[in-house]
Amino acid sequence: MTTDRPAPRVRRSDDHARGVALPGLLWVPAAAAFALIALPVVGLVLRADWARLPDLLLSESALTALRLSLETAAISTVLCILLGGPLAAVLARGRKRWLRWIRPLVLLPLVLPPVVGGLALLFLLGRMGLLGRVLDTWFGITVPFTTAAVVLAQTFVALPFLVVSLEGALRTAGDRYEAVAATLGASPWLAFRRVTVPLVLPGLASGTVLAFARCMGEFGATIAFAGSLEGVTRTLPLLVYLERETDTDAAIALSLLIVVVAVLVIAIARPRGADGLR
Repeated sequence: MTTDRPAPRVRRSDDHARGVALPGLLWVPAAAAFALIALPVVGLVLRADWARLPDLLLSESALTALRLSLETAAISTVLCILLGGPLAAVLARGRKRWLRWIRPLVLLPLVLPPVVGGLALLFLLGRMGLLGRVLDTWFGITVPFTTAAVVLAQTFVALPFLVVSLEGALRTAGDRYEAVAATLGASPWLAFRRVTVPLVLPGLASGTVLAFARCMGEFGATIAFAGSLEGVTRTLPLLVYLERETDTDAAIALSLLIVVVAVLVIAIARPRGADGLR
């Protein structure tokens, strides 16, 4: 006697792609969170004077601030790579026990109010500061309220972003490939340059873009340490702060420009597969 058994259900590829459905209750707070982020930007768009927008964005002060922001952000990002890359490698691969106490200090600018960081830099490199007094007395170098101060302020706040991204990539990659290279006779520097760096290039690229974006948006540390001198230290965020007192339309136009730059940076830095596609 035979019994009819239902044919086994074949798992379809689209079922696998969809995965487990999210609980419906999550959509409500998710929508509220999205609205909290998106609606203020929508408010800027609706409030903008689109007829004056080209003139506002092409004004001499706006172009000068944009040029200064791009130049200082680029230099600061290079410094983040040159200094933050080795620091991330030491934190990720170093075997010294005291390194566990170094990491919280490295990440301090992530949680520290930027204006506090600017004051710390001022009291360190100002004319009466610990290092500033030496630079001024011995070499005649004054750092605060110069373009170099803008670069240092941006590097201070952006460095942890690159370190965190690159350190995570190094820990994920592990050190097994370097160990194999060492058994083949490669020196530590050769293994790091030819094996480690190619493995963590995506993390380095992501951290670099995030650091650049943070440099472009830096305000608090810059105004405390570098001031707001047109053509010297007045970056785009500082110009927005000044324009809001005299010309609201100009402040909104410049704010939209910063938003557009930020969106482009986020799109570039977005990791592959972030949209759930495989």
